[in-house]
Amino acid sequence: MNTIETIKKHKIIAIARKVPKDKILQTAEALFAGGIRLLEVTFDQNNPHCIVETSDMIGVLVKRFGTDMCIGAGTVMTITQAEAAVNAGAQYLISPNFSPAIVKKTLELSAISIPGALTPTEIVAAYEAGAQIVKLFPAGDLGVGYIKSIISPLSHIPMMAVGGIDEKNIADFLKTGLMGVGIGSNIVKNSLIEQNRFSELTELAKKYTSIIL
Repeated sequence: MNTIETIKKHKIIAIARKVPKDKILQTAEALFAGGIRLLEVTFDQNNPHCIVETSDMIGVLVKRFGTDMCIGAGTVMTITQAEAAVNAGAQYLISPNFSPAIVKKTLELSAISIPGALTPTEIVAAYEAGAQIVKLFPAGDLGVGYIKSIISPLSHIPMMAVGGIDEKNIADFLKTGLMGVGIGSNIVKNSLIEQNRFSELTELAKKYTSIIL
């Protein structure tokens, strides 16, 4: 199954942000046990070593899960980060913004391009530049009503939403026609990870995956 089909089927991309390198594998295994099949490992732009550390984590996850879990990179802000992520095995690259250069490079690297946008103009520009999916961010700040209004005239553009999505509103977001959603700390809780409470992380993931079944 390819990346886009996996997103269509499983809907949720769990976002691992600032997860310690030595806990990323246990975190992913706990999420996988809870039904998560897509995991985004983000670049921490404030960390001078983020390219090496994030790429290493992606490599570890790809080696462990193979095709069982679809691994991608998030907060991709530079060409160097895009290249490093794909070289490590990332199948999709997600950004908070739309950069024509990064979209172009992602396509050259044969990965799935998911740039961030919010207004109709930004969304169409990203799609016309070659993005296969457009990430609506920050979706939660404007809410489901805004998403509905955006999707109505732009239903030909595959979109996902990120920001402010939780177990109470995920169903409403998905009912708008979104291909999927990205969820960070509401699923990938660093407080649980720090305390090695991985069984609780699995149960939390199950709450979300059970909603979309």
